[in-house]
Amino acid sequence: MRVFGGFRLGERFFYGEVVKESVHVLGRPFWEGHEPTEEIVRLSDVIIDLPVAPSKLVAVGLNYTEHIREMARTPLGTPLIWFKAPSSLLAHCGNIELAFPDHQTDFEIELAVVIGRRAKNVTAGQARDVIFGYSVGLDISDRDLQRSEKQFGRCKSFDTYTPIGPFVYADADVRDLAIELCQNGESKQSARTSQMIYSPAELVSFASRGITLLPGDVILTGTPSGVGPIRVDDELEARIGDWQALRVNVKNATV
Repeated sequence: MRVFGGFRLGERFFYGEVVKESVHVLGRPFWEGHEPTEEIVRLSDVIIDLPVAPSKLVAVGLNYTEHIREMARTPLGTPLIWFKAPSSLLAHCGNIELAFPDHQTDFEIELAVVIGRRAKNVTAGQARDVIFGYSVGLDISDRDLQRSEKQFGRCKSFDTYTPIGPFVYADADVRDLAIELCQNGESKQSARTSQMIYSPAELVSFASRGITLLPGDVILTGTPSGVGPIRVDDELEARIGDWQALRVNVKNATV
C-alpha cells in the first residue's frame, strides 16, 4: 500500500508520497501519475494539507442499512447521489466552521474514493481500474436546511463541511475495514465497510453513467448509523482501518 498527500512547507504547496518518516516530493498531483523529483523532506517538517483537488465531489446517501433506519427512510433500490461544492473541503487538523450555530448540524464519517483515470459508463469490474485510492472523509450536514429545502447540495456544501485526509492510500483493500467516528474521545459511529449496500466499485460505475469522472474527483460512499450533532469546541476523530486518523475541531464561522 502506498501513501500520498498534499503538504505545505512555508508558503509552498506540493504533493508527495509518504515513505516512513519522509515525504518524496512529486512534480505533479499523484493522481495524474507518479512523477518523483529528487527532493525528499522530513514528514515532521511539513504541514499536512488537503490531499485532493477534485473537479467535483460526488456524495452518496443511504448506503448502510442501519443508517437508513435511523433516518426513517426506505431503501431506494439504486444509489442516491448528489454533488458537494469542492470549496467545502477541509484539511486534517482544520476547523469546521458552523455556518448556522443554532441549527442541528451532524457529523457523518465516510470512506472517500479518489478517481485516478477518466471514466464514463464504466462497469463495476472496470471501476476498480479507474480508482486511484481511498481516504477518510466527513460529510458535515445541516439537518435544519436538509429538512426544509429537501435537497442536499447546500446544506452539506458550506465552507469546511467536507474534511478529507490526512492521506490517500493506493492499492488498499477496503472490502472489510473498521470505520469509526469519535466525538470528544467517545465512539459514536462504529461499523465496517463490508456493511455498505453498494460497494465503492458499484458506486463509481453508477456515478459514471452519463457523467464523466475526471482524475482527482472524489466520491464519498455514505455513512453508517450513529450520526449526531456537533457543537462548538468538539474534537472529532475519524478513522478507517489502520490508516492515520483524520482529526478536526468545531468552531463558529466568523463573519
